[in-house]
Amino acid sequence: MPGLIYIVDDNESILEILEYNLSNNGYRTRVFKNGKSFLGSFNEKKPDLVILDLMLPDMDGYDICKEIREKTSVPVLILSARGEEFDKVLGLELGADDYMVKPFGIRELLARVKNILKRIGAGPGEPGAKPLQKEYDFGGIRLCVDEEKHEIILGGRPVGLNPKEFMVVVLLLKNMDSLVPRMELIKSVWGADYYGDTRTLDVHIRRIREKMSYGDFGRDFIKTVHGLGYKVTSRI
Repeated sequence: MPGLIYIVDDNESILEILEYNLSNNGYRTRVFKNGKSFLGSFNEKKPDLVILDLMLPDMDGYDICKEIREKTSVPVLILSARGEEFDKVLGLELGADDYMVKPFGIRELLARVKNILKRIGAGPGEPGAKPLQKEYDFGGIRLCVDEEKHEIILGGRPVGLNPKEFMVVVLLLKNMDSLVPRMELIKSVWGADYYGDTRTLDVHIRRIREKMSYGDFGRDFIKTVHGLGYKVTSRI
């Protein structure tokens, strides 16, 4: 079945443009003019992607994005007239997968949609690579990873990472003690045709460190190599 995309925007013209172009490219679409109607449908049937405006008549788009991310891992592409760096970073920190500023180019939007949907469920590494299933000891802190089950246990506690955060961690672990360049991480997790802001990676790393804070693991063992990339080190 083609991907199902929910479009949430109170601008009739934008809804028509998006619905027309997405449908012509083989996607199934549903459009919503306010947050309440969208959430009602979302709770009944989950789409493959949500394209979300921030300025809706009844709800703040940031609150909707946060609610989506608390309940599911459904990808969110924010499409907003708010173009300041603060707005973009906040959207990404709340769990959005990408952020586009209005006015937008339809070809770029279609490319981003295609890339996001292509990456749903994709794991890091080369095609056919054996899924990571391993137990580590970081100075007495036990870390268990099962890539096939999409599961990370840190200090006996499950870590709730979203799909892309999980992919970043697995890729870093597969390259233990070695630098993974920024662009390699971005291409492996978001795809070679990713058009978004490279700071998306930094936001994901920050969230990973927060979620993997047990025993200061995120701070001590996930290292930033400034200007180059990131690595997981087996020792402080």
